[in-house]
Amino acid sequence: MTIRVRTAHTADLTPAELDAVRGLLEAAFEGDFGDEDWDHGLGGLHVLVHDGSGLAAHGAVVMRRVGYRGRWLRAGYVENVAVRADVRRGGLGGRVMAELERAVDRAYDLGALSASDDGAGLYTSRGWERWTGQVHALSPRDGIVRLPDEEGDCYVRAALAGSLDPGHELVFDWRDGDVL
Repeated sequence: MTIRVRTAHTADLTPAELDAVRGLLEAAFEGDFGDEDWDHGLGGLHVLVHDGSGLAAHGAVVMRRVGYRGRWLRAGYVENVAVRADVRRGGLGGRVMAELERAVDRAYDLGALSASDDGAGLYTSRGWERWTGQVHALSPRDGIVRLPDEEGDCYVRAALAGSLDPGHELVFDWRDGDVL
């Protein structure tokens, strides 16, 4: 089977490619994927993996700001990672992540993502670390608010800023829908 990997910015994806990505994500998340989730993955770098049957896997990295120890760091935030059901556990998720991690490691202060229980194994096997510190967001109305429900699902990857101390909080920029 021939595998083709394409890396492109959102602006360089065709409408047909965007439709295929959205379809893959809706199928992979079994109806738990809405417009805000879609929006979170736009405006950054996409990795698309095609096989003989079409789009087999996808992931994106977008820039977010994360407050840490008095600085606002550039975070490569991984979004919309999915693999088509018939090719799961075949290494395609790892191929997507390898390309996203290359971008994170070379262009961002840190990597961050929110992992489902199903996805956490992939990320930890690749060196992502579950954040054991507090997670907050900068709310447009209430200032900095703690997000205790997100704290078990947040994973980070050291990049240009070096390792992070979970004794200090992470403060994510605000966005509609799920903040993480």
